Amino acid sequence: MQRSLISSLDKKLAQVIQMAGRPIEGPHELEASLRQIYHSINDADLHDFDSLDLLKHAAHAMHGLFTARMVLRDRIAEWQAKGLLARPAEVALRDAFRIMRYANDMLGEVGIENRHLEADEKPRRAFTGRDYNTQVHPKYFDGRNIAFRSGDVLVVRGHAHNSAAIARIGDVDTQFSHTAMIYVDKEGKHWALEALIEDGAVINTLEHLLDHGIGRAVLYRHKDPMLAARAAELTHARIRASKGWSRHIPYDFSMRLTGRRRLFCAKLVHQAFLDASNGKVRLPAFKTRFDQRNREFFRSIGVRTTETYAPGDIDLDPSFDLVAEWQDYRSTASLRRQDMIMTKFFEWMETRGYGFRPDFFVRLISIFGRISSYFFDGVKELLSSVVPKIPSSMNRSTIATIIMLHKTAESLMPAMRALDENHVKMTGRPIHPRELLSHLERLREVSGGKIGYLRGKA
Repeated sequence: MQRSLISSLDKKLAQVIQMAGRPIEGPHELEASLRQIYHSINDADLHDFDSLDLLKHAAHAMHGLFTARMVLRDRIAEWQAKGLLARPAEVALRDAFRIMRYANDMLGEVGIENRHLEADEKPRRAFTGRDYNTQVHPKYFDGRNIAFRSGDVLVVRGHAHNSAAIARIGDVDTQFSHTAMIYVDKEGKHWALEALIEDGAVINTLEHLLDHGIGRAVLYRHKDPMLAARAAELTHARIRASKGWSRHIPYDFSMRLTGRRRLFCAKLVHQAFLDASNGKVRLPAFKTRFDQRNREFFRSIGVRTTETYAPGDIDLDPSFDLVAEWQDYRSTASLRRQDMIMTKFFEWMETRGYGFRPDFFVRLISIFGRISSYFFDGVKELLSSVVPKIPSSMNRSTIATIIMLHKTAESLMPAMRALDENHVKMTGRPIHPRELLSHLERLREVSGGKIGYLRGKA
């Protein structure tokens, strides 16, 4: 017998809010409560609810999920102050946030007519759309569009497979691949301060970032607006001063937070607040760690540390408010498929000894890609249809690994998309992430130990 979506979800969300509001005595109790929330949402099945009920009440359910997540997030500062967010509880909180976002996405996909971007259709600009795309924290909601401030931090997710890999690279899966800082100049123009793989530290218009092929974005605001504004001002001046051959700030593939010669995206934000506070503010509050069982892969992409600041780490930082969150429900299903593919890739590498093995084609492209990095930008663009646009700071091993990762993931996407879309046609509901993971595992079992460029045991 199918249940009412409203009564079932309202009951679950009431339990979440009740848990978030009650006193917690210790880290183990907090972890257990957060795990209970995760399983309560993850184990829910949209097949249990009537299709018309889902369609009618999707927006209400999405609002409830977001509100419950904000109630949880607003308690982080208290839990941290009391020493309750030990590593297991921290991981449980990250997991709870992630599954609540997936549930929100799936409801959003039910609530719109077109669940997938058409080939000739332009993606929406972040923080726009009429399908409940933008959700605002009650503290900041006044019925008007969000006004960005200097020092705000944006965390986004791109559509590329490499973006999915970045979101999955640490010991805890996230849904974000890039971060940037907003700078508002004296004329009121909005700029994005970023560290990009291909260009290093750059200043782009905010419109360029928000329009640049992203499917998810979250706006965070530091609780000290003067500190945040100073962080943006100093970083803007630093990047402007670097515009010259000898002072260029290249991308930092090592993922180390030390050193100022190179930057990766989250390191830019880290150093911005470190400089603005004279060394007192050190982000993030909770770092991403790298699994020691998969050191071969990390070395191949240039990582030279055991922990770092990843884009998704700000989601747990109590010194920032989550102001607003946006997602394009026409592309969230595709992002979810990418996420599940990367989850399995890293699982197979970590637990089954799989690894990427290059062939002659990959070696050739990595060599020519490496050489092309020294050409002028015009020549690089000319070669982009043959070899990747590669920065001089990227070594051949990293180039080869990125190519293999992309091509291996791309080889799985048609089957995953067909599975997903057939499920929607037959049931009117998105397929659950666990079903995607099960399908990928079945593919591995019959692959003979070979999936694209991944090689392992049969």
